[in-house]
Amino acid sequence: MGAWLAIDHLGLTEGGTNIIDDVSLTLAAQRTVILGPNGAGKSTLLRLIHGLLHPGSGRMHWPGVLTQAMVFQRPVMLRTTALANVIYGLKLKGHTAAESEQRARQALARVGLEQLAQRPARLLSGGEQQRVALARAWALEPQLLILDEPTASLDPASSREVERIITDIAAGARILMTTHNLGQARRLAEEIVFIDRGRVVEQTPVGQFFCLPQTGAAQRFLKEEIP
Repeated sequence: MGAWLAIDHLGLTEGGTNIIDDVSLTLAAQRTVILGPNGAGKSTLLRLIHGLLHPGSGRMHWPGVLTQAMVFQRPVMLRTTALANVIYGLKLKGHTAAESEQRARQALARVGLEQLAQRPARLLSGGEQQRVALARAWALEPQLLILDEPTASLDPASSREVERIITDIAAGARILMTTHNLGQARRLAEEIVFIDRGRVVEQTPVGQFFCLPQTGAAQRFLKEEIP
């Protein structure tokens, strides 16, 4: 599989601190999970890749044009129904009202929320809101779905449902995500990118990372996170 993104000496400094420090990285896997300690720069790197932040140095090269969507740990829900939340994103992309509603209903059905389509989105549970956010992204048929800690604030049952949806989306899109859940990383990733203090220190297949991490930083991380 060819590379879909090449990052060359990317850097971002805030308040004199290097948040992202000279990151060079080539991404080619279908499902990549970024791991690292709190404050390592994982979420910042995702936002740079998605274009929400602009780097202070370096560049990103996309060999092909990839349509993207991003889902955050705490999704923003508009003050309207679940269905209208999904329709909104489609209309922004230029779809007609009829097509937007059809695709939105299909997306809600795929995440198991068709029966809650007319429920005010902000009254849904945290897990249901995250599924609406995934439906909103999935309806756009992105080639790359970026996920920032998508289950961090969810209970185990909701987390499992979100994982199922991510697996379904991955059948037709590349996945790039962060998580603190190492079990989730094992289940969803093909490769792991491990960053520490804003630097990429390891990029390996998921099995190798958990069985035989190559760097001391990754070894210490796993020792602390896995009792």
